[in-house]
Amino acid sequence: MNYYQETKDKVLEAVDTSREGLSQSEAEKRLEEQGYNEITRKEKRSVFSLFIESFKDPMVIVLLIVAIVQVMIGEWIESLIIFVVLILNAILSVVQTKKAEDSLESLEKMSAPTADVYRDGKQKEIESKNLVAGDIVVLESGDNIPADGRLIEAESLQVEEGALTGESVPSQKSVEPLEGETPLGDRVNMVYSSTMVTAGRGVMVVTSTGEKTEMGKVAELVQNASAKQTPLQRKLADFSKKLGIAILLLSVLIFGIQAARIFLGGMEDVTVPLLNAFMFAVAVAVAAIPEALQSIVTIVLSVGTNKMAKQHAIIRQLPAVETLGSTSVICTDKTGTLTQNKMTVVDDYIPNGESNLFSGDSSSWSESEKILMQIAVLTNDSTINDKGESSGDPTEVALIAYSNKQDLPYESVRDKYPRLAELPFDSSRKRMSTVHEIDGEKRLLTKGGPDVLFRLCNRVKMNGEVVDLTEERLEELKQKNEDFSDQAMRVLAFAYKPIDSTEVSIEDENDLIFIGLLAMIDPPREAVYHAVEDAANAGVRTVMITGDHKTTARAIGRDLNIFKEGDLAYTGQELDALSEEELMEQLEDISVYARVTPENKIRIVTAWENYNQITAMTGDGVNDAPALKQADIGIAMGSGTDVAKDASAMILTDDNFVSIVRAISVGRTIYSNIKKSIAYLFSGNLGAVLAIIFALVVNWVNPFTALQLLFINLVNDSMPAIALGLEPAEPDVMDQKPRDPDESIFSGNTFKIVAFRGVLIAIAVIISQYIGLQTSNEMSVAMAFTTLILSRTLQVFPARSNVETSVGAGFFSNKFVLLAFAACMTLYGITLIPAVRGIFSIPAAFGLTEWSIAAGLALATTVIMELKKVVLPYKPE
Repeated sequence: MNYYQETKDKVLEAVDTSREGLSQSEAEKRLEEQGYNEITRKEKRSVFSLFIESFKDPMVIVLLIVAIVQVMIGEWIESLIIFVVLILNAILSVVQTKKAEDSLESLEKMSAPTADVYRDGKQKEIESKNLVAGDIVVLESGDNIPADGRLIEAESLQVEEGALTGESVPSQKSVEPLEGETPLGDRVNMVYSSTMVTAGRGVMVVTSTGEKTEMGKVAELVQNASAKQTPLQRKLADFSKKLGIAILLLSVLIFGIQAARIFLGGMEDVTVPLLNAFMFAVAVAVAAIPEALQSIVTIVLSVGTNKMAKQHAIIRQLPAVETLGSTSVICTDKTGTLTQNKMTVVDDYIPNGESNLFSGDSSSWSESEKILMQIAVLTNDSTINDKGESSGDPTEVALIAYSNKQDLPYESVRDKYPRLAELPFDSSRKRMSTVHEIDGEKRLLTKGGPDVLFRLCNRVKMNGEVVDLTEERLEELKQKNEDFSDQAMRVLAFAYKPIDSTEVSIEDENDLIFIGLLAMIDPPREAVYHAVEDAANAGVRTVMITGDHKTTARAIGRDLNIFKEGDLAYTGQELDALSEEELMEQLEDISVYARVTPENKIRIVTAWENYNQITAMTGDGVNDAPALKQADIGIAMGSGTDVAKDASAMILTDDNFVSIVRAISVGRTIYSNIKKSIAYLFSGNLGAVLAIIFALVVNWVNPFTALQLLFINLVNDSMPAIALGLEPAEPDVMDQKPRDPDESIFSGNTFKIVAFRGVLIAIAVIISQYIGLQTSNEMSVAMAFTTLILSRTLQVFPARSNVETSVGAGFFSNKFVLLAFAACMTLYGITLIPAVRGIFSIPAAFGLTEWSIAAGLALATTVIMELKKVVLPYKPE
């Protein structure tokens, strides 16, 4: 049943309890039937199973086979290097997976440890996990609410529910039943697990515990929400699978061809030739697999996190850096992200009088304005300390902050007119009154909702005189209130009357003199206007999803140009009424969602993902956690809950939408640089594979040993590839549209570039090996190795840009490329040391002449790569 629609007595009857609570024996019986009041989690995968799972990648399997074979034939160094790389990658994968499970642990920590309940008619404290439906729980200010319940008593009760509903201000509670279907945030007679009492007191009857609570439902959504692979991860995984299969087939084919030659040659002892043939096939596998690719991508992404941190974005999951670059839709919260999360007085209305309230000079105020500000400050319990930290209701804080800003310190007003009596704010009355002595007379000052005060006033102060509040004048007040409300402003009305005694009651709150209205709003951040525009220019759609009311959300959306002419705004209930087909048809037209539930948020995110859009989702509350996890990239606010942070991939330390747009720019640059690194690696690998295949076809000796190839792939190529990942941003990075998430990592010009550079390197290596063969097989291997390592290292300069030469791109603009080149040359020099030469199969006869030939061929490939950009340039992608 919907408990919020029923009276207190019917709810007590429905859960079979009374105002005195349950007996201890009945509570124990129900606990056995219902289970503990706690959130249970699905069984976690063990660290070992996650570790093993990381070895299922096809390229990893090929490398494992290579390593095992090398162990069998005694090549321990090569196999050890491969095992170390694979284990490091597996550990990184496990760490990232385990991080994603933290959100549920944070969710559990939010539950209250104890609760005050009535058992056997007596109030006692028990562990919250022992609560059952039917328990009567006492709530005091500062309490964490331990379960979901229907209020049966509420005295000025306010509950902070923002973590669950997205509301920016505490919810004022009452006990009266509600009519019809009501969104979660508007169920003022209900309270929910893990929210907090901020003021007043109350008594509730527990209606749901554990996984049946709203928080339990959120936990289930978090567990069931699928963690997303980034576009790059998906493409690399798909490519790895295809490449792994292709390498296996190629290696088997090469071994088969050589084995056939051996047997057809009629040799008596085929053992050694077959072993050499097998090692030839292994060399192909080693040459083709970019062993360091995963590590290089990880390092480039890690460096990217430092750039993101400077943009106030803390990356929790490394792939999120790259995902930002392809983001096409940002589903953003309103409060604190687009707005300042700080209620501010922005307008006022004094009947039939020009306002000077915003002049900044209180000495110029009229009598009505002075009285209005006295009421605003004195019927107010909030405070602001010397550090600027505030406490109290956000709307009341806005009033005293406004008074301070107008050169009227609120403390001086309170000191001058001390409070003699008060009628505290009550949710049923929707007003607050206090008594003070002002200008020699006692006055009852009242602040409250306009609709309420309009009914209590029979006079109005106009131009310094108190006159009757006629129907015509009342209609004018109502119209002004409506105008403010249409602009998503929160409006308060102010009134007063002279009284004779400080002994006041609710009956005294009538026949009041109306003074004026103050309008407040949580204003948009100034920088957000440009950020939304920049995002639109970059092809990134901004959608507002908030727990606030539709009128407020739509007005803010219109102001920020998120909600445009012809756009739609839906509440969560209106969204629920749409079928999947209807939602997909209208999806592009809906730019604002209000009063949404966690289920609504997941549905919206999923709909955009089904629309083939890379979706970012922002949030700060527990209710945001499922959608944060479901989205391609979840972005939590630094001021938000631990649950939201743990479910996210990125945290904004400044809670600012602007930082998201800046981070997208960094993400796009990083993705572009990763593609440059990938092109660099595969160009070199392709050159090596083509040289090996050519040697096979013409029946030359294998031009490389497995150790030489491992040295190049893992040691020599890694530093230039990482350096390419640190290239500065292209000037037009935010003028381009988001890339298609289905595009291949070799899309655009990348495949052509890899093929062109790979063929050039292969030709240089083949020529070098041919020259070396004129001396000996050993010399041919040394010359091929030297040409390959030099040409691949020099390739880092043309790899910096697909369009501009390294000089045009600024030769010294990326100092890391120069450092990487110097380091690679130093490492290569180590292989020429007499004590090390033998390990890398470089004979003593290999001297300056042979090195000069190899270096000349390598340099020629680099010059041709750069000239190609000038003579036959690639068109930008």
